[in-house]
Amino acid sequence: MKERGMWNGNAFSGTKIALICGSMLVCYQRDQKQGIPFPGLWDLPGGGREDQESPVECVIREVEEEFGLQIAAGRIQTLTRYESLTPAGLDTYFCAARVTEDEIRSIRFGSEGQRWTLMTIDAFLERPDAVPHLQARLSELMSRP
Repeated sequence: MKERGMWNGNAFSGTKIALICGSMLVCYQRDQKQGIPFPGLWDLPGGGREDQESPVECVIREVEEEFGLQIAAGRIQTLTRYESLTPAGLDTYFCAARVTEDEIRSIRFGSEGQRWTLMTIDAFLERPDAVPHLQARLSELMSRP
């Protein structure tokens, strides 16, 4: 696993992941609920840390809860730490993994979000209704050698 800003054991708020199948990306539309961050916007799998999880353990659990997919830690290609977007907030992590067409067909969408879809990476990056900081992180990831 290629790591930038490797986890040093400090507290963090959560981990998001780009699940990539060829040139396609697994995305979901967030619930349209008052009081949640980014209501109704297109998002990537992942979420908040529980207990003493590492960033990788966090995202593995979240992907299984949200999409019914089991992603082994060794499949995660990159892990990048980002400083909090809010003052005095906790850092977050972003990573990526390749998934197969068979895994896409086996997705069982959980109870969070309105719907899921595959969209091209470029389409996600260009959407005006996607979570902006995830667009920036995905763009950065895709520009790495």
